[in-house]
Amino acid sequence: MRTFNHVGLITDTIPEGAVYNEGLSVWLTDFNQSPNRIEFLKFEAGSCMPELVQKQGHIAYTVPSLEAELKDKNILFGPAVCDEHLTIAFIEEEGIAIELMEIK
Repeated sequence: MRTFNHVGLITDTIPEGAVYNEGLSVWLTDFNQSPNRIEFLKFEAGSCMPELVQKQGHIAYTVPSLEAELKDKNILFGPAVCDEHLTIAFIEEEGIAIELMEIK
């Protein structure tokens, strides 16, 4: 079962309080600090993230098993291990990017 986690919105300017993720070439805010669970993202040229994510943003869900959720899906990116507690992947559903997050 998917549980809503956050929404990622694209911006043309570096958002206040954003940190830079060099590996993904993106500035992003901490959705945990947003009362509406919004992650603002500003991508730099050359980002490895899928164009759909860079242009339209995404909806993110926590899932109990990333492997099970990815079965027979249109995978755009990942799975990618972020740290010992988090693995993510992006899929396309209904023409939009969906981020799936497995938290251990």
